[in-house]
Amino acid sequence: MSGGSHTVSGMAVEVLLDAGVVTRCRRRVHLDHDPTMRDVELAPPDPAAEQRIADARAHRARIAEWIRSETESSWVAVPAELSASKRAELTLSALEQGVALIWGATFPADPAAGRRGGINLLVRTPGGYAPVLVVRHRITDPGSGARTTALPDVDPDHAEVDPKRKVRSHARDQLRLAHARRLLEAVGYAEPDRAVGGVVGLDADVVVWHDLTAPTWPGNRSALDEYDARFADRLAVARAAASRGEALAEPSRILECKRCPWWPVCEEHLSRVRDVSLVVRGEDAAELRNVGVSTVDKLAALDPAGESPIQWTGTTFDDAVAMARAWLAGLTVVRRVEKVHVPRADVEVDVDMESFGDSGAYLWGCLLSGADIGVEQGYRAFVTWEPLPTDDEARSFARFWAWLSDVRARAAERGLTFRAYCYNALAENRWLYASVERFAGEPGVPTREEMRRFVESDEWVDLFRSVSDQFLCSRGKGLKVVAPVAGFAWRDPEASGEASMRWYRDAVGMDGGRPDPEQRERLLRYNEDDVRATRALRAWMTDEAAHAVPFMGEL
Repeated sequence: MSGGSHTVSGMAVEVLLDAGVVTRCRRRVHLDHDPTMRDVELAPPDPAAEQRIADARAHRARIAEWIRSETESSWVAVPAELSASKRAELTLSALEQGVALIWGATFPADPAAGRRGGINLLVRTPGGYAPVLVVRHRITDPGSGARTTALPDVDPDHAEVDPKRKVRSHARDQLRLAHARRLLEAVGYAEPDRAVGGVVGLDADVVVWHDLTAPTWPGNRSALDEYDARFADRLAVARAAASRGEALAEPSRILECKRCPWWPVCEEHLSRVRDVSLVVRGEDAAELRNVGVSTVDKLAALDPAGESPIQWTGTTFDDAVAMARAWLAGLTVVRRVEKVHVPRADVEVDVDMESFGDSGAYLWGCLLSGADIGVEQGYRAFVTWEPLPTDDEARSFARFWAWLSDVRARAAERGLTFRAYCYNALAENRWLYASVERFAGEPGVPTREEMRRFVESDEWVDLFRSVSDQFLCSRGKGLKVVAPVAGFAWRDPEASGEASMRWYRDAVGMDGGRPDPEQRERLLRYNEDDVRATRALRAWMTDEAAHAVPFMGEL
């Protein structure tokens, strides 16, 4: 049936989708529009996600006020508390009047296309209007090539190639701009000769301008091409669900499931049918289903010495079969190797960093153990309690680096080996490099070359890689999953990265309240437990893992 309305028992059902749908799981789109799911109990809201939404809202409000106060152009702000229809009415009025800047724009719904939504800012140009998105993440990296205007200038005609910035890839941003472009076209105010959109990021220093028709996506597709294909697919899924037709999307476990409100529904179904995606993710799971290996049981029954049924992308045939067998046996981990090895040293330091989104790293926790080098052993924290972002972060980072450098030097003077350990170096390395770049020249802050020599040396060990290389983990490889196998337990029953975000807000009084010293102590205990967990895991891998964990070849 054409158009946005479909019939169910003689009644019209309208399907309207917003921009977020194009990066959303297809099964979630189905469940969001399935009328039989309306009374199903969903997972509770993710507090960390709710906080990110609140932070983004506050960030947008600051940007709006700044641009408004700095511009001499005509300005209209559409009140967010109004109904969608009233916001659309005010937006259309502003477009008709040729207002230069329209904040909080909402477009009339486009039932024929199944589209609805808005954009943070519309900027008038000689040929129409260009959409601008305001986000709370970083949108550039050091380099060159991004086309930018320096805020508060939001005119795309002033954009120039930036010699200091390159675009940081955020597919979702461009797809949201493409959604706004299609809505602009529907009301007749899109620029006819070009399709550009801007993004203001966390640093709020520039607008990065994207050409939505440029062939920058795989297969020489443009952002608009990619958007159109994704939107058409999600619209078909939603319409099928709304009309109670045959489902076009079935459950399959992916990374998004962890924070999806529909996960309890999908988990029950996947567990009941023992779906293969419980142990194999992504395209591999889809390909296995296509050849009839739809359950964990069927995968576990395959002979890993035989011919593989598919071409693997995310794992190997041997590992997939072993993972399935481990899942059936209720094992969290199994060994991939006969003998487990982890690099050790005379002097060891476990390191764990705590950050607050993209705003900075406020805490570097260290646990010193091993041979006596004249430095008190145990846990110490290098922290700033000034709300991020803050220049005081440079002081705490410099103190951390000075202490770590002193420990390394003392070990070398005594002829002792030294190693520092973290769990998943992607996070720590990000902020090690980001800190030396952001605070270059500040007292005690090393150069990028000094940091590179340390990070790329044998003295910096990623235990996550050691675990990944030597174990199969049927329920995930996170530290909170693996360390308990080694007998470690966190003191705080709510310990998690998501929870620490809430604790941090209270600890620094970020929401206007008084800083909470109890939450500061809670964060320090949490960080200390993280570094003690990596030490416990390393000791277990050295002494017990080889005989405590079954070998995959024996399953």
